[in-house]
Amino acid sequence: MEKRKLSVIVEFTTVPLGTGSTSLSGYVSKACRVVGESGLPYTFTPMGTIFEAGSVKEALDIITRAHEALFEAGASRVSTSIKIDDRRDKGRRMRDKVSALKLERG
Repeated sequence: MEKRKLSVIVEFTTVPLGTGSTSLSGYVSKACRVVGESGLPYTFTPMGTIFEAGSVKEALDIITRAHEALFEAGASRVSTSIKIDDRRDKGRRMRDKVSALKLERG
């Protein structure tokens, strides 16, 4: 099986509004499930989700499904913010970007 070339790294945050609750984890977990079921590499952070995809189209499809999952969970309004890093000259991974950093301690 040939490995898929991953060239798009996406960070997104989706927030349910109009839920009547200050705790949103029950809603957000539905969006996280969509990302997990995609089979793509991902990481959840306290402020959003980062994942790798083969194309912007593939990434936006996953984000759209995650966005819709919040409506299906009962939110009356959803706000989603997206950052896309689309590199086409070579495939790379999230970990490659992190390991390329040279952190200095002072």
